[in-house]
Amino acid sequence: MKTIILALTTVLFIASLPAAASHNGRIDFARVTNVAPIYRTVEHRVPEKQCWTETVAYEQPGYRSNTGTILGGLIGAAVGNSIGHHKRNKQVGAVAGAVLGASIGRDIGHRTAAGNGFTEYRDEQRCEVKHRVEYEETVVGYDVTYRYRGQIYHTRTDQHPGKRIKVAVKVRPVY
Repeated sequence: MKTIILALTTVLFIASLPAAASHNGRIDFARVTNVAPIYRTVEHRVPEKQCWTETVAYEQPGYRSNTGTILGGLIGAAVGNSIGHHKRNKQVGAVAGAVLGASIGRDIGHRTAAGNGFTEYRDEQRCEVKHRVEYEETVVGYDVTYRYRGQIYHTRTDQHPGKRIKVAVKVRPVY
């Protein structure tokens, strides 16, 4: 098992040597002939608060009195008592008249009290947030065309290269 691990480690080490080594050449400069920026469109949501003044109605209830209920009950009892012929009939008539008169007096009192109410108007500020979408183009890189020793080459860079770009020149034998 140790032999297999040692063999794998050795193979991996040897395979990584060319990647870790320098380019075994020299650095030279090539003339840049064209640079074209590469754009990406980015979307931004910008919040905007919009406010306005709105008139709002508030209903204010009127004063409600029990006087109509009491007076109606008394008048109804008196009328009911006067209608009856015997003592027992006068008592029943008085109770029935009182209940009916109180109900009528209550209804009349509430109708007039409803007319005593009023509506109050107030200006209130209302607001809401809406989002506006903006688009922005940002440069994410550059397509670069350059000439080196009569040959045309293309590459992509993160930064603008300027008038010239560094190139690695490697010389190797041709067989």
